[in-house]
Amino acid sequence: MRCSRISIVVTSLAASVAISGQHVCAQDKIPDGVVFEKNIEYSNPDGQHLQLNMAKPSTGQGPFPAVVCIHGGGFRAGSRDGFNRLCLNLAQNGYVAVTVSYRLAPKYQFPAAVHDVKTAVRWMRANADRYNIDPNRIGTTGGSAGGHLAQFLAVTSDVDHFEGDGGNAEYSSSVNCVVNFYGPSDFTKSYDASVDAADVLPLFLGGNVQQERRRHIEASPLYWVTPNAAPTLCIHGTDDRYVAHEQAVWLIDRLKASHVEAGLMTINGADHGFRGATKEVRAEIEDARIKFFDKYLKP
Repeated sequence: MRCSRISIVVTSLAASVAISGQHVCAQDKIPDGVVFEKNIEYSNPDGQHLQLNMAKPSTGQGPFPAVVCIHGGGFRAGSRDGFNRLCLNLAQNGYVAVTVSYRLAPKYQFPAAVHDVKTAVRWMRANADRYNIDPNRIGTTGGSAGGHLAQFLAVTSDVDHFEGDGGNAEYSSSVNCVVNFYGPSDFTKSYDASVDAADVLPLFLGGNVQQERRRHIEASPLYWVTPNAAPTLCIHGTDDRYVAHEQAVWLIDRLKASHVEAGLMTINGADHGFRGATKEVRAEIEDARIKFFDKYLKP
């Protein structure tokens, strides 16, 4: 499949809230036809009691396709609650959607977070009957660090040493597709093109690229791309100061060269988190995410 690159011109710098993470506040109503449950424990590595929040359709026959949503925060911060509203939106569109917590740096370095999100996918399959999930139709999405982790799921389904020991080892952690919002693909090239890589990556990888080059390579999704990778949609702003737009270009080009279905949606003039995007453009981005999941996860 040829790489699809869709360019959307951003005309206003007024909007600064990232669409990739919005909380469900007390005043937000749970939509009709949706059940929302918080604080479900899916794993307990090192006594951390990792939890997820779940939104699912309250009507319909099912089993439903599912999406695992992974928050950002530079691998050292962030909260799963940032994707609550996205999960509600996905549930309205016929998905069982979960937003997951994972262990954070610097206490927990790579690959602990990878182990955790893979455990979350396995948990979804292990509990498919209980939550009316189709275990053969699971996608993932995330933003920034969460985009990296979602992409890692999509390119390492057959790499045993990334599975960890978080539970449900008899189930697969593979995903059918990924929507990656401005996630880094090659950490070895992050330092000269990011305003915070020198602060963030040593905490996650145990040193800078000179000290831990092998680990930077191992943690980069770009170097794990094979023809078995899951179909991928990257959405990335051209003016991203934290994760350069070229990181998405490299990834999509590598996927295309491996004959993996992949597309790049470029948001002209947008910074990290799509800061600078108009309300209309943000709506188009979310629409693209839903349509991509519909293509690969619905019959």
